[in-house]
Amino acid sequence: MNNNDCIKERENYVICEKNGKKITVRDLQLEVLTIMDEVHRVCEKNNVRYALIAGSALGIANYKGFIPWDDDIDICILREDWDKFIDALNRDLSDDFYFQCFENDKRFNAIMGPTMKIRKKNTYIEEVNFLLKNKCKSGDGIFIDALIYDNINENKYIDEANRMVVRVLMPLMVFLDNIGINPVLLKRFVRWHAFCYSKRNKKSSRIGNIITEPWVPFLKGRHFDKKDVLPFRLYDFEGRKFYSYNNIEKISKENYGPNCLKKWDGEKWVETLPISKRKPKHTVDLNLNGDKPIDEK
Repeated sequence: MNNNDCIKERENYVICEKNGKKITVRDLQLEVLTIMDEVHRVCEKNNVRYALIAGSALGIANYKGFIPWDDDIDICILREDWDKFIDALNRDLSDDFYFQCFENDKRFNAIMGPTMKIRKKNTYIEEVNFLLKNKCKSGDGIFIDALIYDNINENKYIDEANRMVVRVLMPLMVFLDNIGINPVLLKRFVRWHAFCYSKRNKKSSRIGNIITEPWVPFLKGRHFDKKDVLPFRLYDFEGRKFYSYNNIEKISKENYGPNCLKKWDGEKWVETLPISKRKPKHTVDLNLNGDKPIDEK
């Protein structure tokens, strides 16, 4: 599969159709890329370490860019750089963008998702989200997700016990949020719990998703050896350079299985994921030229 095949394939993934015009995954990817360009600029200027993770990292390994049907970008920020990252965004982020996190809006969801969303103004996206809707009043623009990467205990039982604290609190937090009560004290507690957990495990050899994502199982993706994650390296991505894992192929296999990387069939590199599973999975509705659904304009 050459680059032209990838581009053609991307154009065939339709997210929605408005006023007779199809909005494709590729349309969204090109807009999301402008957010990532800005985040890279701000991080480079302020010496903040970041890395493309999850499906975005797999896209680097297989396509040197987006997976053709992937409709988002995910990055991680190291725990020790998190406060510096927020300061950098407050100081240097272009006026074309804005960000949402608990530090700047207490309505931001503290569990079940990213630690921050960095969004583009004058756009709108509705995500697949059955439990917690965005309560931040600043908007629902298209975004990239930013997640804290924390130190993880090497003992799976200790790790599970700490995640269980968040699992127990999660139903109550979701219930309160959905009836219009912002559980700020519970949000503060789970954030403090995650911070203390990471601090206690500073000398651990493992790193991965913050424990406010409590469903992530130990050694089943999202937790990795630090030597495979760090130091972050620059890779080609859509004609520019972005950072990702030190050993991107190994971590991609840990995340998505040993057959996630493209295979050589004797003539070309081919995608191994079944066609039936090649579809965008995060987006319900989209407007790239306004901050409301097109039908409401």
